[in-house]
Amino acid sequence: MNWDEFSHWGRHISDWAASYHQTLADRPVRARTKPGDIAAQLPAMPPDGSEPMDAIMADFERIVMPGMTHWQHPRFFAYFPANAAPPSMLADMLVTTLAAQCMLWQTSPAATELETVVIDWLRQAMALPETFTGVIQDSASSATLSAVLTMRERATGYTGNRDGLSRKGNLRIYCSDQAHSSIDRACWVAGIGQENLVKLPTTGPRYALDVAALRAAIAQDRADGHIPAGLIAITGGTGIGAADDLAPLFDIAQAEDLYTHLDAAWAGSAMICPEFRADFWQGAERADSIVFNPHKWLGAQFDCSVQFLKDPGPQLNTLRIEPEYLKTTGDAVTNYSEWTIPLGRRFRALKIWFLIRSYGLDGLRTRMRNHVAWAGEVCDAIRALDGFEIVTEPILSLFSFRCPGDDHTQQRLVDAINDDGRIYLTQAAFGGRKVIRLQVGQFDTTRNDVLMAAEVIDDVWRSIS
Repeated sequence: MNWDEFSHWGRHISDWAASYHQTLADRPVRARTKPGDIAAQLPAMPPDGSEPMDAIMADFERIVMPGMTHWQHPRFFAYFPANAAPPSMLADMLVTTLAAQCMLWQTSPAATELETVVIDWLRQAMALPETFTGVIQDSASSATLSAVLTMRERATGYTGNRDGLSRKGNLRIYCSDQAHSSIDRACWVAGIGQENLVKLPTTGPRYALDVAALRAAIAQDRADGHIPAGLIAITGGTGIGAADDLAPLFDIAQAEDLYTHLDAAWAGSAMICPEFRADFWQGAERADSIVFNPHKWLGAQFDCSVQFLKDPGPQLNTLRIEPEYLKTTGDAVTNYSEWTIPLGRRFRALKIWFLIRSYGLDGLRTRMRNHVAWAGEVCDAIRALDGFEIVTEPILSLFSFRCPGDDHTQQRLVDAINDDGRIYLTQAAFGGRKVIRLQVGQFDTTRNDVLMAAEVIDDVWRSIS
């Protein structure tokens, strides 16, 4: 492909993208293919010769598109959104065009310096102290793993990387039973082990980690000769939106000298709205590490996860490695590859810069406030359906419910709803029962889209009951 062809197809794909988003509401949300359908249409061997772009695009439409679930659909109420606001998509096109590897300041000074600035913009928007700095990771899983590795190194006097973990004792990390599975995986990868991740019960209307249970678990572990290393709190857990009461947890962490990480991957974005901070953000400034994903609710194109650090020193002491070929000379600069596990880094800051400038914080706040209000409305509409039960009340824009019947019936309803195609929901587990969860957060959803969910649920339930 020469650059004239690139220009032609670039315009074509841009027009295709606009049309795709403008007509998304007419498509079923979830792919309707069966396992193996897509692979069966693809050649078993790669082509030896070149093929024209119009043939490739035709196969994209014919083979690939039927197998896509549409995450940007306005009635995507499953999981959490992976939003892609148009300015963010344009920024990512520029990033792809520049194709820079932004591992060091000198490999693209603008990428490093813009990252520093937009992280500080977000820090201000979320009312964190000036002492916080941070880094853009690919996902919350990477940020959490970085924090867990830091817990490990700090608890071993920064000798784990050098010596390994044999004869270091059992390092213990504490979280609630509503914590995300990425925390389990981080403990696996860090060599701490599943058995040393202590999951504790929750209490209260927001399913917060039980403070007394945490205090008792730490005391018992110390009595048993274990080494408490870290605490992971959550603001907006994936299953039902669980949110810990941060201040008393961090009181204990400070008294016990635990490194703390706050997982606010989804709900952190809403903290740009001052009215939500009183319930969900009090004490957040005391965390050592905080993660939130602009690629979820805020609208930045995936992938884009921000990790705030009260003091980057412990994480740098854990992850920094500087072979001769990566050393830089001259004035002191920030090399963000020393703050993260991967060496290679994309220019992720550009899409945050485009996003915030295009909408302003007020525009982004309005969307989130609408989503929270509309979630409350659709929750009440589902509550009014005959025999339906709201299991967990809305936490911001997430709630869960059950239809009449056993767990098998809940799954049967979820599957029937998703086969219907008008909306997309997922199931979760809570209190030993299967629940159906609904989360409002797609960037361009409307009140009508959200309220339609109750109508679809009622229609599908009547058709299968």
